[in-house]
Parts: sequence; structure tokens; C-alpha cells
Amino acid sequence: MAEGLDKILSDTESSMNKAINHLEAELVKIRAGKANPTMLDGIMADYYGNPTAINQIANVSVLDARTISVQPWEKNMLQAIERAITMANIGINPQNDGTVIRLFLPPLTEERRKEMVKRCNGEGEHAKIAIRNIRRDNIEAIKKLQKEGLSEDICKDAEKEAQDITDKFVGLIEKHLAAKEKEIMAV
Repeated sequence: MAEGLDKILSDTESSMNKAINHLEAELVKIRAGKANPTMLDGIMADYYGNPTAINQIANVSVLDARTISVQPWEKNMLQAIERAITMANIGINPQNDGTVIRLFLPPLTEERRKEMVKRCNGEGEHAKIAIRNIRRDNIEAIKKLQKEGLSEDICKDAEKEAQDITDKFVGLIEKHLAAKEKEIMAV
């Protein structure tokens, strides 16, 4: 039974790590005024009838702090990539010069920065909800073990440990959000 408890607690931590990794991936997609090639992650272009990630059909690079360059490996993909970026509605209009697509990031206004911070906080809230759901599921599993005969003291200690793990990960989320907010609000 104790090995079941160890497995529950290790599963708790690994699941919460996945939630943090997801949060980090989502925060990278939120632009902070600087060009970042990961802003185009998740945008799919039509590649011979198949939706394909832009970074798999083109070279995506940063030219300077406010410019992203997208150079397709096949010239006939320019229109499809341009259309995909426009349809993604990321707030950037692509500029096509016939060989390369350039994305010029406009400077963020104070209002837009505050919107970005709100969006970051929303992502953080989703991560916190995921962390709390993981904690709830694992505490239920611990209570199930208690019904199967594990001592109440051991179960209470395990529940406290699950709560401590939860608190650690919620603190980590807060650190990520604070760092991203600082990055966004820096002019």
C-alpha cells in the first residue's frame, strides 16, 4: 500500500510539471514587444492539402527586435503561409516581397500591454485550475487507499504532502506570471 502512495505522490508531481510546461509554452506565445519565432508556433498553413506548422515548411528567424522573417523552402508556399498568418489573427500583418514574408511588430501601447498581462493572468489561472484538479484527484486516490486499509495517519501525511507539492507549483506559476508581466510592461 505504501508503494501505491509513493506512486500517487510521484504522479502528482509529474502531472503538475506538465501543467507548468504547458503554461510556459502558452506564455511564450504571448508577445512582449520583442520578436520571437515561437509566436508562429501553432499556426498551420495548407501544404499540398495538409495543415502543416509554418516552421516545418519555412525558415522562421528574427531579423531584429521587431521583425520576424519567414522564408519558405518552396516559393509557391508564400501565399499559403501569408494567408495562414493573416487568418491566425495574431495582430501582425504579413508583408510579402515575393521571396520572404516579413512580420513587423508594432510597438505596444500601454492599453495593449495591459491586455497582454490580463491574457497572461488568464493562462496562469488555467494552470492553477489544472494544478488544483490534479491535487483533488490524487487526494481522492489517497482516500481510496485509506478505505482499503491504509492507516489514517499515513493518509493525512500524504494529503499534507500533496498540498505542499501543490503550493510549490502554484508559487512557480506566480513566479512565471510575475516575470512575464515585467517583460511585457518594460518599455
